Amino acid sequence: MIGEVLFRSNHFYKYMNRNIKDYLIILLKGIAMGAADVVPGVSGGTIAFISGIYEELLETINAINFNALRTLKKEGFKAMWKSINGNFLFALLLGIGMSIMSLAKLIKWLLENEPILLWSFFFGLVLASVFFVGKQIKNWNFFKIFMLIFGAALAYYITILPPLANQASSSWFLFFAGALAICAMILPGISGSFILLLLGAYKPVIEALDQRDVKTLVIVALGAIVGLLTFSRILKWLFDKYKSITLAVLTGFIAGSLNKIWPWKKIMESEVIHGKLKVLQEDSVLPFNYEGNPSILWAVAMAIIGFIVILLLEKFSNINADS
Repeated sequence: MIGEVLFRSNHFYKYMNRNIKDYLIILLKGIAMGAADVVPGVSGGTIAFISGIYEELLETINAINFNALRTLKKEGFKAMWKSINGNFLFALLLGIGMSIMSLAKLIKWLLENEPILLWSFFFGLVLASVFFVGKQIKNWNFFKIFMLIFGAALAYYITILPPLANQASSSWFLFFAGALAICAMILPGISGSFILLLLGAYKPVIEALDQRDVKTLVIVALGAIVGLLTFSRILKWLFDKYKSITLAVLTGFIAGSLNKIWPWKKIMESEVIHGKLKVLQEDSVLPFNYEGNPSILWAVAMAIIGFIVILLLEKFSNINADS
């Protein structure tokens, strides 16, 4: 009884009446997030945002704190599970895990064999999300427009930064890299793997995974946990206090990140990591200046499909909200 009263005072009470269909939809959204995270340059946070679960995701992450442990101790596992929106988190993480396990090979194959078509699809998807997010901002004014431009400029600048040299592999640096990378994963626009690449931490992390270097992986994981719990609280606070301004910055950030997923690229710097060519720096070029077959018609078709996917997702979300 006490646990039920506690949960009713919790902001997750509004999600209490979800059914199997609702959690299946959350599972599918998790699958989409996982597919995006597999692709370097595309953030799972972007998918969470355009699928309408971004704020709930932030709330759920923020609910994982000492209060949850106290609830576990006093009220038991069931009350604690409800207090952290456990059903939502489980369905979402299950979808992400299923996607990474099942779609990773397909997406990697597409990246190697049909990169233009894959990037075109994501370009159309993210472009539509710019309009989707921007549409939620009410009462546009000069300051919100300025913050939108600021977000776009910042994201674009990040996408053109040259990677740092792979000299910093100390524990504190890897901890910091893990924290920053996880922040990028929940921030719409830039992927965590791209941030690791910029920091020069991508190679040490990949080598740690390959060599099963538990110490390095634990350090990176601890940094990711601290970064996730800290940054999610900052984002939630911004949404609670300055939602329209935050949306304006994120709209610009997503728009600026489009440079990273532009389908036609010219490789400027690369490195062989574990027998595979890893692009470190590349510049966007016009399709007519692309060295190879630009596949313009197919690329445009895939971009349109990506754009339509967001429109359908928005329409589907609105139907669910009204039902």
